Amino acid sequence: MDRGITQERGEAKFRVGAFQRRLALIFGAQLLGVVTSVVLGFYGVAPPPAVLALIVVVSAAAWLAARREWRQVGRLARVVDAWEEQPDVEALAPGRLSQRTDADVATLARGLHGFATRIAGYNLRERNFTRDASHELRSPLTVIKMSADMLSDESELSKFGVRSVKRIQRATREMEALIEALLILARESDMGAGEEEFVVNEVLERGMDDLRQMLEGRSVELQLEQPARFGLRASPRVFMVLCWQLIRNAAQQAEHGTIVISVLPGAVAVSNRVDTAPAIDRHGFELAIARRISERFRWPLELQTREGGEHIARIRFPETLPA
Repeated sequence: MDRGITQERGEAKFRVGAFQRRLALIFGAQLLGVVTSVVLGFYGVAPPPAVLALIVVVSAAAWLAARREWRQVGRLARVVDAWEEQPDVEALAPGRLSQRTDADVATLARGLHGFATRIAGYNLRERNFTRDASHELRSPLTVIKMSADMLSDESELSKFGVRSVKRIQRATREMEALIEALLILARESDMGAGEEEFVVNEVLERGMDDLRQMLEGRSVELQLEQPARFGLRASPRVFMVLCWQLIRNAAQQAEHGTIVISVLPGAVAVSNRVDTAPAIDRHGFELAIARRISERFRWPLELQTREGGEHIARIRFPETLPA
């Protein structure tokens, strides 16, 4: 690259420093016009009003010329500003830039074009992955679930077979909840998907049977306490996935006892209460997913350990609605 002449990328050639040189020419011409006006006024060739008018005209002409040169940067800014609503990656392609474009502006446009192209490719891969994963993972799970349900109806199964079928059913339900959580986190554009106004208490009441089925086979009892009621504008699906992750983590910490879901003012708490032995201080993969969901949707997650080994996970909702 010859920085004194051109900067070349592929077939496009842009002059290096052309923008600065044109600005220098504009302000040089303005300075010459102002000095000439002052000299004419000093020697009495032109009256003061004419000198002042000439200075104003020269300054206005310089401002218009500088504004015209700034159009390249303004156009680039407008294209970037419009990406949020209507992305147009090809508007920054080097082949669509004017030959009068300065090399520095062309380099900036080229870099933004490459970055936007990679982002578009990432979004396409995200959509393809979530679509394929949703279908390819849920289909075999549905087959396993149906087969396990059919086996559970067989009257000739031994006790060992019945226990095995129940374990398969429980693992299938847990896998469904895990896939749901991972797909939610994988969708970058799913922040507002499925949003609606709902009452937290009602969603939890409707989901208690499913939650108890997921805990079937464990020596754990699930209870719902409702000292408060409030609503949210969010996705009920995301809310239930988050609650399930906290409940599953509590079940891992307490292999027996009671797991209590408490609806508090502006928060939902999940605690494990044991009678004879302290809860196990063990956090699994479920809590990691819960943290990511809380960060993604800006629902702060707080962890607390009380005397006796009781672990409490509390999720706060900054923006609540009246029930």
